[in-house]
Amino acid sequence: MKKSPLQFLREHTAMASVLGEFAPDLFGGTANVNSGATPYQLFVETVEQVPIAISITDKKAKILYVNEEFSKITGYQSEDILGKNESMLSDKHTPRSVYYDLWHTIRSKKVWHGSLCNRHKSGQRYIADLTIAPMLNEQGEISHYIGMHRDITLVNEADKRVINQKLLIESVINSSPIAMVVIDDQNKVILDNHNYKALVSDLDKGEPAAYFLNLLHEEMGDEWVKLQNNEQGFNNREFKVEGKAGRRARWFSCAGNWFKENEVHADAFFDNAEKQYLILTITDITRQRRQLEELHIQTLKTIMSEDERVRSIRETLLGAIHQIHMPMNQIRAAEQILKHKNDEQNAGLLQILQQIQQSGEEAIATMQNCIPEIFQTAEIPVNLNQILHDVLLLSDQRIWSNGVEVHWQPLAALPNILGSENRLRLLFSQLLENAIDAVSSPDTVERRIKIGTAADADLVHVYIEDSGPGIPEEKRSKVFEPFYTTRPMGGQKAGMGLVIAKEIVNQHQGFIDIDPNYDQGCRFKIGFPLHRQTLGRLA
Repeated sequence: MKKSPLQFLREHTAMASVLGEFAPDLFGGTANVNSGATPYQLFVETVEQVPIAISITDKKAKILYVNEEFSKITGYQSEDILGKNESMLSDKHTPRSVYYDLWHTIRSKKVWHGSLCNRHKSGQRYIADLTIAPMLNEQGEISHYIGMHRDITLVNEADKRVINQKLLIESVINSSPIAMVVIDDQNKVILDNHNYKALVSDLDKGEPAAYFLNLLHEEMGDEWVKLQNNEQGFNNREFKVEGKAGRRARWFSCAGNWFKENEVHADAFFDNAEKQYLILTITDITRQRRQLEELHIQTLKTIMSEDERVRSIRETLLGAIHQIHMPMNQIRAAEQILKHKNDEQNAGLLQILQQIQQSGEEAIATMQNCIPEIFQTAEIPVNLNQILHDVLLLSDQRIWSNGVEVHWQPLAALPNILGSENRLRLLFSQLLENAIDAVSSPDTVERRIKIGTAADADLVHVYIEDSGPGIPEEKRSKVFEPFYTTRPMGGQKAGMGLVIAKEIVNQHQGFIDIDPNYDQGCRFKIGFPLHRQTLGRLA
């Protein structure tokens, strides 16, 4: 017959004494109940009816008492288990080290709390969340143990499912070939993958998420807030990121989606509050961009090469015609003098001069017929930053192979000018090639080129400076003349490059000068008017 808690406590006076001491503290010393039960009796009934499995054993784990909840959880009624050892609930799936820790703790008069794998009377296993406390007599010695446990099998399964789901999500994210990161509404990273972690060291920009969020905010402006409020995503936001020293720039494409999740803290228990998160993906598209740039460069090279070839031939022939005109004018003057003298002795010389004059005119006519036609190009709004960027790409191989350090300082919001893209590329290509040649001399200690843009109310300015030997003051007025070069081994192209550059600047109603105050090499200053009448088409 099952013993009531009251009977059990009366029979075990030491434990009754202990519980009797605790009972007044638990209930404040009085019991305010209609039944008139004493706090002691109320405490006993509480132990019997509490929805936690309670068992009391002696020092050898022999079960002396179990409550109703114990029977519900384990399947053992009191008559099945009283007098038996508590170990009959144990299952071999619980490691021996757990039991060792349990006994070591409670024998040290300390409370042990942990989880065990127990076996139900039916044979089914369940997970028990167990607390065992030693009960001490008046001499401070252990007299009994009280155990309290709950069946947390379902809770454990739910927790494991959550953990497994989290691991699955992390596994999927980590297996992604792109960098992924989850950011809360305070821009704090709460989940990321391996590819994202790699960006921390690769980019050297601090927290990559913060860096790209700043870029996105700057580019999208008010659109960012609108998309965020409506939980609409964004895609294909591309950014160029300058690499570490000695490394080329990289390109990344960003995409993002917002989602909301219920808050889990106590304050939100009844409010059903939500918190917003952003899933940000960062894709390295450097390879694709470089392929596009290479294709773009090859196209530009083809266009510019043909354009430059035609213009070189044209300028060379025009320069040659100009050079021939000088002796022809002298011959023409001599011919006029001889005609004026009307001297028969010089008749033969006059005839020779006339033949030379006729041959020269025929040669000039032949060269004029050989001058290639230049197709006109329409004027369109042009951003010189983009033109200069193209020119730097075109000369990238020469820059790297010669170890030239390029400082590119464009004005972020540079106004457009009206002009011909092809002609302007040719202009700056000529100037950059000259600068590379100037700093590539074996005697040059510092190989540095600096390119920048600026603007004021009337003009867009470009400056290209190099750390080469510079151009002597007495030669600066001649460098824009045909066939003149400061190089020891000049050539046709070398002699016509700055002539073509000046012609292109003039066609755009601008100016080009050599800065007389720059003494660290050479600096070309070029200016283009912001406001001018369009000329329709440029040759």
